Amino acid sequence: MIRLMQAMAGAAHGGAEAFFERLAPALARAGLPQRVLIRTNARRADLLRRQGVEVAELGFGGALDLLTRWKFAAEVKAFKPDIVLTWMNRASRFVPKGDHVTIGRLGGYYDLKYYRNCDHLIGNTPDIRDWIVKQGWPAERAHYVPNFVSDPRTLTNSKPVARASFDTPPGAPLIVAMGRLHPNKAFDVLLRAVEQVHDCYLWIAGEGPQRAELEALAAHLAVKPRVRFLGWRDDVAALYEAGDIFVCPSRHEPLGNVVIEAWAAGRPVIAAASQGPKQLIRDGIDGLLVPVEDDKALAGALRRLIADPAGAGSLAAAGRRAYEASFTEDAVVAAYLAFFDKVKR
Repeated sequence: MIRLMQAMAGAAHGGAEAFFERLAPALARAGLPQRVLIRTNARRADLLRRQGVEVAELGFGGALDLLTRWKFAAEVKAFKPDIVLTWMNRASRFVPKGDHVTIGRLGGYYDLKYYRNCDHLIGNTPDIRDWIVKQGWPAERAHYVPNFVSDPRTLTNSKPVARASFDTPPGAPLIVAMGRLHPNKAFDVLLRAVEQVHDCYLWIAGEGPQRAELEALAAHLAVKPRVRFLGWRDDVAALYEAGDIFVCPSRHEPLGNVVIEAWAAGRPVIAAASQGPKQLIRDGIDGLLVPVEDDKALAGALRRLIADPAGAGSLAAAGRRAYEASFTEDAVVAAYLAFFDKVKR
């Protein structure tokens, strides 16, 4: 049996961090001997330990953080992993040399100079894998392994967030969007689209540096009475369940994990055709794609689905089938285990 060590040096919140919090327990449930090293984070450590994952917390500071470097080496010596899987540039820099295979996992288009210690690299989309090769990385050491999202239909006592809790009429079409409030996510484009669709409400779940700017834009566009900024949320499955349509308007989106989450929840998806969503979505079959930064096209797509509930339902059903085929926990854990077996020395 392969012995796996994972190192996550990420932030408190983020897409990669959320997937790591799903993958580590899933591999534990699959019976893989595993120890994880994380940047000090009491919430994450408790979450993982409660699911049977062995955790050590390290500082993962800057290049001169000698204590983390020493502790990482001590953990490797004690656990004797066959494979060390690193998340984030910082974790990859701290991996000590040893009799193990080092794998870097990339969820974006990052500078590969931080991954010089790695024997193999994983991209979580085919496009990222191809980009890695175009940067000069050997093709035989670049791989694609997708993310999975948890199936909301397996959750116990799960029910939609009550619309009344955010002063939203029960019969109004409700659009849900999620992500960091950052220019890359293009929530400004979504607000401009909502201005053109007068009978809908919008919930945006997330936090970030653009919050004040987006709230000011909502007021300027006179859509603020129909828009709710929810902040960071841990009940994302319940938010999807509450909404009628999910929108991913991003200018830049390497994967589009939120698209997979919406598929899993059985919700119709509209997305801007940025890197990740256009690889996931078959336009008109399991979602709708619109040009990046085109608020008029996005508004048109919203009106189309609001006016055609049967068509929206067909898109949602096809998205659910796409999720079940490729992005469930069982499918992705099997892909990871096969990959680990392939690259183990």
